[in-house]
Amino acid sequence: MSQPAPLKSIVIVGGGSAGWMTAAALSHAVGRSCAITLIESEAIGTVGVGEATIPPIRNFNQRLGIDEATFVRETQGSYKLGIEFVDWGRKGHSYFHPFGQYGAEFDNVPFYHHWMRESLEGRIDGPIDDFSMCWAMAKAGKFTHPSPDRRMIQSTFDYAYHFDAGLYAAYLRRFAESRGVVRKEGKVVDVSLRSHDGFVDSVLLDDGTRIAGEFFIDCSGFRGLLIEEALEAGYDNWQHWLPCDRAVAVPSERGGEKGEFTPYTRSTAREAGWQWRIPLQHRTGNGYVHCSEFISEDEASATLLANLDGKALADPRPLRFVTGKRREFWKRNCVAIGLSAGFMEPLESTSLHLIQYGILRLIALLPDSAMSPLLAHEYNAQTAREYELIRDFLILHYKASERQDSELWRYCAAMPIPDSLQYKIDHFRAHGMLVAESHELFANPSWIAVYLGQGIVPNRAPALAAMREGVPVAERLAQIRAAMSEAVAAMPSHSEFVARHCAAAPLAA
Repeated sequence: MSQPAPLKSIVIVGGGSAGWMTAAALSHAVGRSCAITLIESEAIGTVGVGEATIPPIRNFNQRLGIDEATFVRETQGSYKLGIEFVDWGRKGHSYFHPFGQYGAEFDNVPFYHHWMRESLEGRIDGPIDDFSMCWAMAKAGKFTHPSPDRRMIQSTFDYAYHFDAGLYAAYLRRFAESRGVVRKEGKVVDVSLRSHDGFVDSVLLDDGTRIAGEFFIDCSGFRGLLIEEALEAGYDNWQHWLPCDRAVAVPSERGGEKGEFTPYTRSTAREAGWQWRIPLQHRTGNGYVHCSEFISEDEASATLLANLDGKALADPRPLRFVTGKRREFWKRNCVAIGLSAGFMEPLESTSLHLIQYGILRLIALLPDSAMSPLLAHEYNAQTAREYELIRDFLILHYKASERQDSELWRYCAAMPIPDSLQYKIDHFRAHGMLVAESHELFANPSWIAVYLGQGIVPNRAPALAAMREGVPVAERLAQIRAAMSEAVAAMPSHSEFVARHCAAAPLAA
């Protein structure tokens, strides 16, 4: 029995982070055995809000063999230990979502069970943030790599990056082109479908060039040129749960008293949404994600400009989006990657992660010329579940807020939420249990951070902690805090670490 032939041609429609991450990963995976063409137009801009990331981006870069120091230098990047959430639970209050665990394990019961029992019974003051290595480093402005020695407190944190998404795309373009990817300049003006099965056959560029392919990847952004306009995959709108539908973004100067080079992202809740702050080597990225029903674009821009750490370097740039996902990410011979697949607002820096995992999932399920529909079915099922799990975690931030000072927050307090999220909240509130699926992106420490940080406190601690006799909990907690303080004191500052290992050259004017 003869085997179907491998794919001989793949066409990627769209550049930016999604297009060039796809091109780089595919060219690395298949080599030159398959012709990969990427079509992009310099006349079409990209959405540059994906400058803050989460730790899995490190795995993506390592998979491609990209040296970390070179990558950070080439993208004007910095390091990220987590996200500080300001005014989310209530005004005047903040908490930290760390990339790492809380405390250090010293018993057969998870650390947070012991901490929670001590806290609920009044034997310990202060938030659980006090036992986060990430927060200890972040608030001191320190950074170094984690220790590989699991016995050390310095092994209990993880990290990601902040970087210029445009520079990252340019870096990956050089990577992909050196491995045979061919870039075609042009704007797609028409998509031809095969008459007998509706598969994409070719695309027509504005200069009259027609590009055919066996398999197509839609990285065309919100428009969904192939997946939606041509193939009509459909879209699930989640704005009733995540009501923000606009953003204004502006870069600002770095430096000055308020322009500290922090190793973390900051998210500050505003009356009609929230503001991001992302420190890079050459500038600070800022934006105000908001709900157009409760604030005008001009008002949002004015609020953003009034709350910058340094001088604005451009006029605020407006962005419009609809939070949700495609009903089919892979339809016929086309897969949507990036914003063409869906949009999760950047509250937890998942935009590039969804691109990354969409690509890696595609590589794992890459079809041959037979184009088995089973592959598309599995891809769609896995990707849909990933979006849903991330969606619930984002909704938690809005629903758990105690704020009632504006229309947005009152709406969020009253809105019904998915049963899947309510079930998790009920478990944690009743007895401090964390309910999760094994493959969730956001693990237990992330849920603990938002639950406790925004006022969802359990009625009691998990039962097993009270049954552990003879465990010197208070002594172990004191030892952990002392070890953290000693470790942080010995670390270089974030600025010193970057200057020593990956300082970027000044950009040309």
